[in-house]
Amino acid sequence: MATDIKSTARSVEAATVLDLLPARPRLLALGEPTHGEDTLLELRNDLFRELAEQEGYRTITIESDCLAGLVVDAYVTSGTGTLDEAMERGFSHGLGASAANRELVRWMRAFNEDRPASEQLRFAGFDGPLEITGAASPRRALTALHSYLAAHGDADLLPCTAETLDRLLGADAPWTEPAAMRAPARSVGQTAQAGQLRLIADDLVALLTAQTPHLIEKTSRGDWDRARLYGRTATGLLRYHHWMADMSPSRMARLMGLRDQMMADNLLALAERGPAFVHAHNAHLQRDKSSMRMGDMPLLEWWSAGAIARAHLGERYAFVATALGTIRHHGVDTPPPDTIEGLLYALPEDRRVVDPRQLAASFGNTPPAPRVSPYHGYAPLDPAHLSAYEGLVFVKDAREVPPREEPPRRGTESG
Repeated sequence: MATDIKSTARSVEAATVLDLLPARPRLLALGEPTHGEDTLLELRNDLFRELAEQEGYRTITIESDCLAGLVVDAYVTSGTGTLDEAMERGFSHGLGASAANRELVRWMRAFNEDRPASEQLRFAGFDGPLEITGAASPRRALTALHSYLAAHGDADLLPCTAETLDRLLGADAPWTEPAAMRAPARSVGQTAQAGQLRLIADDLVALLTAQTPHLIEKTSRGDWDRARLYGRTATGLLRYHHWMADMSPSRMARLMGLRDQMMADNLLALAERGPAFVHAHNAHLQRDKSSMRMGDMPLLEWWSAGAIARAHLGERYAFVATALGTIRHHGVDTPPPDTIEGLLYALPEDRRVVDPRQLAASFGNTPPAPRVSPYHGYAPLDPAHLSAYEGLVFVKDAREVPPREEPPRRGTESG
């Protein structure tokens, strides 16, 4: 069996990955089984360089705050701000501290230097402004959308004034109350003011759509696309906050699904712009349902962003999962030989790409055993999902990277 697998394994290059696919995808998604490992992010960087230089891909989007990502995009396209500022303000989930993410941003800025806008690389986050402890205030997205329409649209059709919007939003602290994630009663998502804001956000998005021809002509397609992002984010955040205040047993599953729905909406918008390379956790990009068990709660299930995007795009969405051999600094040692990771670990190279269909065929009537991880932050491959991958990348060992010393933090902006 090991010989059969070895014959299907190839070097991890953009060309070999694309050769596995039935069609050139609009969204090429590379998953990862854990976060925070620069070994995996360096592989992602290598693939994106090749996709950009050889295959014409011009966008990379990662599992990070879609609004914060605008800071990084402004830096890599026009040099706005500094690299330190882009890393500090342009990422969520602590991703700005990664040396590999920093190298990606630095390289993109150097690539774009002296290139016309049509040939430049673009950066985007496709996650909502969400963290484990809760969701951001809808203030930034709502006020930005309102300001765009007030400045460039028919102001008489706006559903409220900027002053009314500010009054209804109130202070940001109640929106970002960390206790609300576990205590629904602490959420402001179902107050009368929040209900009014949901109606206003819906009217603003409808007005943006209705005035599309005028707005694109008066501003630009890029400005209009950014307004659409503000609209998606505002409605998504208000919906998320509403269900944070829900008391029903389905609350957590609904919140998980809403997050992936926001991700999928952002991915589909990026696909309209051109081919994009997507990077996030395998669970967000897979074509099957995602699931999670939290304590003694019933199993949570929801459709992932990848499953939603695939339903819309068909073969123009392709998912390549990543499997990992060891993360020794987290206690994940050599995988058992009867698991997918164990079979691939026997290959001599540090990283390879394999055709999942050929890999599945090599098992014959003896399916691989599921791997069990001692580290909660690492999710081994589920053998039952193997047939839903277009490709499988295997990385033998994740090395520990010393933390980078960060520059002193600057004041943050509220807008």
